Amino acid sequence: MRFIRLGLLAAIGSGLVTSALPAQLGYQVYAVQYAQLPAFPVSALVLGADTTRTKDVSMMVWVLRSPTRTILVDAGFYRDEFLKSWKVEKFVRPSAAIAKLDIKPEQVTDVIITHLHWDHADGADLFPNANVWVQRAEYEHYQAPERQQRTGVFPVTMAMLEKFKRAGRLKLVEGDSQAVAPGVRVYTGGRHTHESQYVSVATGGSEAIIASDNLYLYENLERRRPIAATWDTVSNLRAQERMLRLAGPRRLIVPGHDPAVFEKFTLIEPGIAIIR
Repeated sequence: MRFIRLGLLAAIGSGLVTSALPAQLGYQVYAVQYAQLPAFPVSALVLGADTTRTKDVSMMVWVLRSPTRTILVDAGFYRDEFLKSWKVEKFVRPSAAIAKLDIKPEQVTDVIITHLHWDHADGADLFPNANVWVQRAEYEHYQAPERQQRTGVFPVTMAMLEKFKRAGRLKLVEGDSQAVAPGVRVYTGGRHTHESQYVSVATGGSEAIIASDNLYLYENLERRRPIAATWDTVSNLRAQERMLRLAGPRRLIVPGHDPAVFEKFTLIEPGIAIIR
């Protein structure tokens, strides 16, 4: 039985199962860990949490896979300047992390950047053929040099986006509840950054919500607590409530940094969970 299961998982990873799926069944959705930050203060994630608590947090990207599209939600980071600034463990480049799903960097068709912080946007240029989607208001706000670096958005990221723009690969999203691909829609309101967005994706009969940093941990939902780093706590709580409505009774919600994702959903292998 074990060999049958492993064979099925190998087929999923290779795309054999995906390519045979009828389009109406939606996307296969994966959470992929590419690094870990040890002993991170929970009070920096959950507003009002005990300042003595710490948690090893996951650094993730998310793969949305259909017969015709391979979409990443966020792209992680890889540049040395960020690796040197943070005590990161278990790091692999995001492009190498998704290779475990038999995805080559050039096969990624789209990268949806939820927000322009270094740990979510830096790796976008690892995927040379992808269109890169970001909220127009987010992109335009952080073009001003005085709004960079001290806010977690760095000049190297903005220069990368300008390069994508010149190549025709930068796709600017015009606000809330916008479709970026069949079965994939983005929403604003979490207010983690100036105009951060989160993603809903059809999985076949249900919606999965990739919250990214608009929702750090399941604890935010369970305690009805906003994230600690938000421009607007009321808007963040409203966004969490909206995520619950969008996800429906199955509650397929994926926070941005909670290692519990890899306990809640089925592991394909360590650090990769299928969201279903």
